[in-house]
Amino acid sequence: MQHRTVQDVMTRDVVVAHRETAFKEIAGLFHRNDITAVPVVDDRDHPVGIVSEADLIRKEAGLLEEGHPVLRWLHPHEHHRAEGEIAEEMMTSPVVTARADWTLVEAARVMHRKKLKRLPVIDEEGRLTGIVSRSDLLQPFLRDDASIRKEITHDVLLDTLWLPADAVHVTVDDGIVALTGTVERKSLIPIIEGMCRSLDGVVAVRQTLGFEFDDTHVDAAQSSMHGVIGPHSTPHH
Repeated sequence: MQHRTVQDVMTRDVVVAHRETAFKEIAGLFHRNDITAVPVVDDRDHPVGIVSEADLIRKEAGLLEEGHPVLRWLHPHEHHRAEGEIAEEMMTSPVVTARADWTLVEAARVMHRKKLKRLPVIDEEGRLTGIVSRSDLLQPFLRDDASIRKEITHDVLLDTLWLPADAVHVTVDDGIVALTGTVERKSLIPIIEGMCRSLDGVVAVRQTLGFEFDDTHVDAAQSSMHGVIGPHSTPHH
């Protein structure tokens, strides 16, 4: 089953700046490469910070005359960054990074928690190998419905769960999976739903599956009996 990682969607050819890269040079990098941020790396290609459009705008605000209302919005630390002329003085640091083997869910959680728009990707030695953005994380949802349906039908239902080919009918419309049909055991239903929901490109799962045998009720009854007459208990005659 397909579970994409950061490595699958990240940009590998990363435009970077160095500590001494000047403001205008960074602005030029943004313009020429149609980007909104650059990682700042040291001489070993380790990311040490990020300069974004917001940092350049902060610099522009800092060029206004002293006492301007915009400057009063800035924290003292932001004042210092606004006065910066090179990347090291303007960048956001330390930088939050990702690993190439992270799942897209892991990367998304870090971005959401830290309120970030992008993450530099590093290798085992801490060297920059790529960058992943919010838009990159949406790539799995560009999968076409036919490939999602094929994966559910063959990889999930047939190869993994060994269900009869005609047990579950699958339709996919704009990433929304609909499951109908009848399975042998009730306990299979949440398993099928969970496996489908975890696939790349699946937006939601809607199921109206029936079952022939309620094994969840039997299991509960057996557990109850097991508590009364356990394996080490001696039944009364």
